[in-house]
Amino acid sequence: MTLVRQGVALALGAGCGAVAAWAGLPLPWMLGPMIGTTIASMAAAPIAGPERLRPLVIPVIGVLLGAALTPQAFAALGQWGVTFALLPPFLLTTAAVAYLVYRRIGGLDPATAFFAAMPGGLNDMGLLGAAHGGDERRIALAHATRILVVITCVVLFYGLVLGARSGGPGGRWVGLDALGPADWAVLGACALIGAPLGRVLRLPAAPVFGPMILSGAAHLSDIVTVAPPTIIVILAQIVVGTVIGCRFRDVPVRAVLRDIGLGTTASLAMIAVAAGFAAAIHATTGTDLAQAFLAYSPGGLAEMSLLALAMHQDVAYVSVTHVVRLFIVIGLADMVFRLIRRP
Repeated sequence: MTLVRQGVALALGAGCGAVAAWAGLPLPWMLGPMIGTTIASMAAAPIAGPERLRPLVIPVIGVLLGAALTPQAFAALGQWGVTFALLPPFLLTTAAVAYLVYRRIGGLDPATAFFAAMPGGLNDMGLLGAAHGGDERRIALAHATRILVVITCVVLFYGLVLGARSGGPGGRWVGLDALGPADWAVLGACALIGAPLGRVLRLPAAPVFGPMILSGAAHLSDIVTVAPPTIIVILAQIVVGTVIGCRFRDVPVRAVLRDIGLGTTASLAMIAVAAGFAAAIHATTGTDLAQAFLAYSPGGLAEMSLLALAMHQDVAYVSVTHVVRLFIVIGLADMVFRLIRRP
């Protein structure tokens, strides 16, 4: 029965993705499934998230992002100092603003409010929050809402305000026949080896970042010169978007609406802070404002990097900034909470 519900969810996600692609929205194959399955979940439709497929498709996105890395991007690494220097105050400000929303407006207990406010990974923050007595489900719902709101707001801003359009995941269709046997072997190895390697090295967002590093190295050294086939990347995005939307399943409607409203308020406040810091980076370094905003937007690494790729922004700049953010948040969140809660 669960497999049937997962199949229905994926079919719904694919259909919504097709509609979003027809409408010309950026990142349609993730945004469409995400919105469609969220609405269906809140309407108690008989769907379930294909959670077991997510670890299998996430490395594909990492390989795609690695294919977009260029020597020119890394040559500019020394120019990113201001971006990295402003990350700690940015994270402190966004976390403080979101914490006040969850604590003062939402009335959540300190542990739940704190780890819900951290712009880190959903699973990591949920586990850390539960270890300190927080409500893991509400923390997870807060982060799912943050990702949903951030992706939706950023994509709609690009599509409706900036008039940006993207056809495929990276703007250029790559057919199955574009890869030779050696290309399939190298890219497949990047996906299969990269994720466990990332976990061994304790990298943040290891299923994305590990394959991304290996794919980037393979492309920079010209071992392989093509990206993964577009149809495979589209299927991966449908799965990821569907999983995000289905996270709102099996939660009482009143509780979902309350927590989504609270999460939306916190997320919009975080986006406003990100816009302010992005403007400061633009004014200080001349970095493209849209690019700086993507780097500081409090969404997921995979989602923001995919959007950077679709919008023809510097994927390395956006991805590395988000990786540094995750390192800081995951590495320091537990210690900071212990310090501020110490009698």
